[in-house]
Amino acid sequence: MSAAGKPRRTVKRDPFADSAGLKTLGGWLKFAVRLYEREKLALGQVATSAHDEALYLLLRTLELPLDSESRVLAKTLSVDQRAKISDVLHRRVLDRIPAAYLTREAWLGEHRFYVDERVIIPRSYFLEIIPQQLDGWLAKPSAVRRVADVCTGSGCLAILLAGHFPKARVDAVDLSAEALEVAKINVREHRLGARVKLHRSDVFDAVPAMKYDVILSNPPYEPSAHVDAMPAEYHREPRMSLDGGADGLVIIRKLLCQARDRLTPDGVVLIEVGGLRPAMDREFAVLDPHWLHTEDGADCVCVIHAARLRAAK
Repeated sequence: MSAAGKPRRTVKRDPFADSAGLKTLGGWLKFAVRLYEREKLALGQVATSAHDEALYLLLRTLELPLDSESRVLAKTLSVDQRAKISDVLHRRVLDRIPAAYLTREAWLGEHRFYVDERVIIPRSYFLEIIPQQLDGWLAKPSAVRRVADVCTGSGCLAILLAGHFPKARVDAVDLSAEALEVAKINVREHRLGARVKLHRSDVFDAVPAMKYDVILSNPPYEPSAHVDAMPAEYHREPRMSLDGGADGLVIIRKLLCQARDRLTPDGVVLIEVGGLRPAMDREFAVLDPHWLHTEDGADCVCVIHAARLRAAK
C-alpha cells in the first residue's frame, strides 16, 4: 500500500528497454538469449536451447548463412538491419510466434522444408531412424517399391523416405487439405512430384487399395488435456496435428487396424508416439512392438512386423 492507503500499480517493464544501444549482431544475440530466458519462451519446435534458436532466427532474418556465426557476430549492423531484428524479436517474444513460422522454413538435418501456420513444425526422430535403423527391419531394402507416410503434414518424412528408397513410390497421407497444400510446395521444391503422391484421407480411408513395404507415421499423439496445457507457441500449430484424442491413441489405433491389410508379407509399420510408450505396451502387447533406440534416449519410435498384425487379427 502507498502512503495514501492506495494500492500501488505494478508497471510492467518494457522487455526491449535495453536494446536501444545494441550495434552488433553479437550484442543482439546476447540480448535475445536473455530475453528468451526472462520471458520464458517455449523451445523445442526449432531448437532446444535459447542460444541456438535465437542465433538461427537472427541469421535468417538478416539472410546470413547459418554457419557464419564466428564471422559476423562482431560486425556493426545498419539501422535497417537492427530494425529487422527488433521487429522479428517483438513478434517472437510478444506474440509468441514460433521461429519457424517467422522464417517460413524448418530443417530436418540438412534438409530444408517450407512451413507456415497450416502445418505442424517438423521435428521427428525419424530423421535418425530412417537412415540408421530402418533397413535392418526389412528383408531386402533394395526391393522396397511402395511406402506410405501417414499424417504427412508438410510432407517432410515422405520426402526423406523417397530419398532413402530411390526406387520406391511414396504415398503421403493427411486429413488436412491445408497441410497438403504445404506438402505440395515441398514435394515440388524437392523435385519428387513423379514419385510422391499426396492423398487427402483419414488414415487409409480414401487411399486406393495398395500393399506397402513400409508404413511410417508421426501422428497426433498428445492427449487432449496435454494439448490444452501446452505453451502459447504450440497453440500456434494446427490442433489436429497434435491432438490424439482423450488418451492420445485414437489415430494410432486406427492406423494399426488398417495397416494389417496394407502391408506386404514382410512389411513393417513404424510409429513415433512421444510419451505414449507405456500405453502402447499395455494396449498392444500382443503386437510385440519393438522400441528403437534414439541418440537422446527417448526411444519413442516402435516398429511392428506385418506378421504380428496378421496374427492378432
